Amino acid sequence: MKLRIHSRVKDRSPYANRKDFGRVFSEGLSGLYQLSFLLTGDHERAEKCFASGIEDCVNENRVFKEWARAWAKRTIIQNAIRELKPRSSRSTSLPSSISSYAQRSSERSDHFSVDAVLQLEDFERFVFVMSVLENYSLHECALLLGCSISEVRETRAHALENLAATRHAEFFTPELSHP
Repeated sequence: MKLRIHSRVKDRSPYANRKDFGRVFSEGLSGLYQLSFLLTGDHERAEKCFASGIEDCVNENRVFKEWARAWAKRTIIQNAIRELKPRSSRSTSLPSSISSYAQRSSERSDHFSVDAVLQLEDFERFVFVMSVLENYSLHECALLLGCSISEVRETRAHALENLAATRHAEFFTPELSHP
């Protein structure tokens, strides 16, 4: 009888357990793997980060159940950062016209092809995926990536500009005529 009462109390814990994370990963398999792939740009690394994410999450014992999905995403992001160690290669500010464009673009719901996102440099890709696709704040991105908020802001603007140019080129590329 005591064992039954103890298990009921244990089930009421506000913290996520292995079963909760198992459900998060099984229900969100496609989206979580896609996140891992977009960050790493490579299926082998994506699988490694994804598998490490599962392992890290099931070993975590202090995450509220309501935060389990967000924690799973964050864990995948952290594993991808550890795997690729993306660093900013920019040291100068972008023109205000680009920053203005980036602000307008991030407010719209633009859709970019996976191929275009994968063509971004590692740091740009991480910043774009984290700040635009996953809606992490600039501050949160800077903390996770170990850089300044201004580096994240400038890199996001540059990534959006590159992606917009890719979309523009794809839209306006004339079809080649075949003889």
